[in-house]
Amino acid sequence: MFRPYAHRLHPTMASATLVFILSLTIFAVGCTPPPTGRPSTSNTTLNPNPNTTVSDSTVTTPAKLPEPDEVPVDETKMAVEASNVVPAKTSEELTPVVTPDEKPGKTLVDTVETTPSKTSDELTPPAVTDTPADAAMKEEAVKEEVTTEAKEEKPVPKEMTKQEEPAKQTPPEEAAAKKEEAKPVAEVASAKKTTTAASTTQSEADPQDWLFWRGPEFNGISRATGLPDSWDPEGGEGSNVLWKRDDLGTRSTPVVMNGKLFMLAAAEQGTPREGERVVCVDAKTGETIWENRFNVYLSDVPVERVGWSSVTADPTTNTVFALGVCGHFQCIDADTGKTIWTHKMHEEFGMLTTYGGRTNFPLVFEDLVIISGIVIGWGDYAKPAHRFLGIDKETGEVVWFTETTPLPYDTTYSTPTIKIVDGIPQYIIGAGDGKIWSIQPRTGQHNWSFSFAARGLFSTPLIEGDRVFMAQGEENVITTEEDGKVNVQVDNTMGAVVSVDATKRGDISVSGENWKIVELVANRSAPVIVDGKMYLIDDRAKMFILDPETGEELFDKVRLGSKMFGSPLYADGKFYLMTENGRYYVLGRQDDGNIEILSKGRLPDGDGIASPICAQGRLYFPTSAALYCVGTEDQKTGFSGLPEQPTEDPVSEDPKPAHAQLIPAETLIYPGKEVDYRVKLFNARGQFVKDAEKVDYSVEGPAKIDQTGKLTANEDAGHAPAYVTAKAGDLTGNSRLRIIPALPWSFDFENITVDEKTGKGEPPITWIGARYRHVVRDVDGNKVMVKITTIPKGTRSQGWMGHSDLHDYTIEADVMGHEKDGQLPDIGVTAQGYIFMLMGNESKARALTWITQQRIAKDVDFTLEPGVWYHIKFKVSNQDDGTAKAQGKAWKKDEPEPEAWMVEIVDAVPNTTGSPGLFGNAKTGEIYLDNIKVTPNS
Repeated sequence: MFRPYAHRLHPTMASATLVFILSLTIFAVGCTPPPTGRPSTSNTTLNPNPNTTVSDSTVTTPAKLPEPDEVPVDETKMAVEASNVVPAKTSEELTPVVTPDEKPGKTLVDTVETTPSKTSDELTPPAVTDTPADAAMKEEAVKEEVTTEAKEEKPVPKEMTKQEEPAKQTPPEEAAAKKEEAKPVAEVASAKKTTTAASTTQSEADPQDWLFWRGPEFNGISRATGLPDSWDPEGGEGSNVLWKRDDLGTRSTPVVMNGKLFMLAAAEQGTPREGERVVCVDAKTGETIWENRFNVYLSDVPVERVGWSSVTADPTTNTVFALGVCGHFQCIDADTGKTIWTHKMHEEFGMLTTYGGRTNFPLVFEDLVIISGIVIGWGDYAKPAHRFLGIDKETGEVVWFTETTPLPYDTTYSTPTIKIVDGIPQYIIGAGDGKIWSIQPRTGQHNWSFSFAARGLFSTPLIEGDRVFMAQGEENVITTEEDGKVNVQVDNTMGAVVSVDATKRGDISVSGENWKIVELVANRSAPVIVDGKMYLIDDRAKMFILDPETGEELFDKVRLGSKMFGSPLYADGKFYLMTENGRYYVLGRQDDGNIEILSKGRLPDGDGIASPICAQGRLYFPTSAALYCVGTEDQKTGFSGLPEQPTEDPVSEDPKPAHAQLIPAETLIYPGKEVDYRVKLFNARGQFVKDAEKVDYSVEGPAKIDQTGKLTANEDAGHAPAYVTAKAGDLTGNSRLRIIPALPWSFDFENITVDEKTGKGEPPITWIGARYRHVVRDVDGNKVMVKITTIPKGTRSQGWMGHSDLHDYTIEADVMGHEKDGQLPDIGVTAQGYIFMLMGNESKARALTWITQQRIAKDVDFTLEPGVWYHIKFKVSNQDDGTAKAQGKAWKKDEPEPEAWMVEIVDAVPNTTGSPGLFGNAKTGEIYLDNIKVTPNS
């Protein structure tokens, strides 16, 4: 049973003592502050750090970040990867998905100062400490699976609950006054048309299409009528199954646009060609129109979690956007399936891809597509944080780049939602730092944050009016405010659902809470509000019916099984849903809002990880084994129309520019190449005011910029950052730029400054993912780079050195591994999406592309002796027959190079481009690297 937060008992003395001890532990170890140096590219008030210097040399030594091993333990050029657009494959069944139960841990969060500023102020990062997992919920879920069948029956109202009439919908406020004649300010915030209900501009979308996984209203509600009360996945007469695709099993929720259904799925599972694909089928017939296949590479995501995200569709450009599990992000033509532009999010920005497979969902708003993830980047973004990118949906240009609290505990898969709240669009999401964040979608500036859990958030927030509802299944936090500071402590309860006032600003962890119910564990399924009642399914597949005004439980919970991952669809007065363990239900709503089971059954095969959707009067049920289209052939369906949405306040109410947006926000170019910068001005509420007319541009670094905003990188620039500043009146915008030369490259770290006191220096600033996990030390009179082992969750790491459009090159390096506690590290280099590694504990040398699937992996016996320097060499070549060949070898540094390659692999579905980089797996023994060279193949 869950309890209202206001009526909870205080934590026990034992719990209080534990929190106190952990607090002392964190205090003794020391908390790492946010990165110093450059302000983020979304900052409008801070000037560039005057302490940062830029050198034209191959390796630069800018202002230091805090030492990584002091952390508490616990051009512009879009390289479009050739995409294979292929016809449908013959029937192939996906492996049923097994979803792990994440182990909860204990987290202590430092004091956070309330900053109700209208710019994106950073909050103090949390310090994190692990504790043992709470397994009770999992055990009970297993027991309940055995007894659920007997308990399923029509729920009855509680005796103390009064019968309520369905609440009437409140009409939106009328649009604000007409334009002021005295000041010619644009009335709409953007000239672009949007494809969601989040904007006041007219949508080009068919209201009956389903463009985002939670629908046109971002709430899991369809306005279709005449839908069936039952369906039978076995098919046949009376089953209401219009078509079925046994070869299109997935864990991804599909979308529908212009008569086409789009979804992510695994490709050619269990074969050396295995990867990921976006599939487009005829929504009426189920026939495949096209497939866009792409590889999973440089990732340790398991095969069972491929296709984690969902496609997002945009009718204004007739494109779809898909983020693959390894960070391969594409804009795809919806008619042809051809890739328009690609970002390799891991190589270009450092977006983390992990064994959990957690992948965020893209969201289209006006002229942008917004994507997020845990990013371990370069410069002031070298430390991990849940970061967000606003990308021009037509060109792939990065418009804004912003972050949340550094050093989050978790990766996350909370999906965003967006609506007009308090007169402005708010992009709202649960982040890896355990907070709910509201972000201005046009600028990336923060509106507010709300501390909700000790770990990352996974469920999807729901916006209803001016309130945000969200649930979670992690350890709760208790927030208090004193003297303008918000204090956060870890609670001794698990799971909660909360109502947050989205009209406030700053850190609203205390002031923004309307109500909170604890001990309701709903980590995955999104809530739905219908006629003044909130329907929420917890992780054990029990539906709770709550009063959204108070959080009060209105009726007895409805038992639906034992495990829930997907979210329910509400359409035609009914809830359609599938449980993770293979049950399906159609639930009806009674007059008082209570639930009755209209029909139910078990899927013949597969699980319900994804969520059902409704488009053009048809229901679609995606399972891990099949895709079903459900409807009634002989019954005409209807559509009641989308309800009116709140309107955005006119810009004339606040015409004063408060934010200067310098575009592009993040760029990577070659020496001698150019970038055209421009500045847009927005008010404090994130609404577009005008293009800046008079701008004073300047650049710090090996580049020149004129007063039109045209930047030209110096011809002799090498592996250097540049920081662009644009001043428009009293506003300042900033942008980051990496200038990386063409091959060949050479790094020996001798120009790196090593601090005399700490004995450490910093790796090249332009390398993605390097500075947080590596330091430079003096070893036997030489400066070498060392992958340290004291980074929390930094055992396995990757880093990238430059352009993702490079191909046909060889990377080599001197490497050494230390042994500790009987354990040796794995040491490797990456080239063009492939890895060659020396595996210390396994005594193997291996070449591969996908760490966990190893679809083309080959290895040979190789003994890595601790404390011995080796030379490692890896060559990748695109072949005339359309394949790629990767060849690797290693030998002791003081011995001659062997003529033969040790390992050779040939990839029939090749990675044709990719950045050179490093791979390391070091939990105990450290990794040493020196004399890194990257040369084009002769």
